[in-house]
Amino acid sequence: MRRLMLLRHAKTEHDAPSGRDQDRRLDDRGRQDAAAIGGWIARHPPFPEAVQVSTAVRAQQTWNLVWEAMKGRAPAPKVELLDELYGAEPTQLLRSIRMAAASDPRQLMLVGHNPGMHELALMLAASGDAASVKAIEDNLPTAGLAILDFATDDWSEVAFRRGQLVRFTSPKLLKQALDD
Repeated sequence: MRRLMLLRHAKTEHDAPSGRDQDRRLDDRGRQDAAAIGGWIARHPPFPEAVQVSTAVRAQQTWNLVWEAMKGRAPAPKVELLDELYGAEPTQLLRSIRMAAASDPRQLMLVGHNPGMHELALMLAASGDAASVKAIEDNLPTAGLAILDFATDDWSEVAFRRGQLVRFTSPKLLKQALDD
């Protein structure tokens, strides 16, 4: 079995000082949300063995805060910064996932952007937890995490409509759970 964790970057500033979209940084809420998701991941193994991160500043900041929250509770994963994850469509993202076959982690995380990440989650899921499927239908929110399992031992066999959405969580859902 292979587990894929799709994490959208956390909330950002509207415009970067440079004017470049790739330079947008996390805002205060984004920093808090990334740390909260990292804490959740740290309490819910298995942990990613490899992480592919978009080169956009907001994606890198999201991963760094997630990892800070996980440190000491999870072994350090192999991290790759990939230009091709920025603005990627589902087919490009799937190609990146399949490339993980070279290092063959059992658990792989992608840290990227919508709309590609949201569309990918929907296209990969053939089945899954009903509440998670319903929650993700409309959007993969900032710092939202979709976890899919695939009944294969080879990343090159991961394909659309072959995954099982086993969990979806977001900072909003974590906060609601605390408020209950």
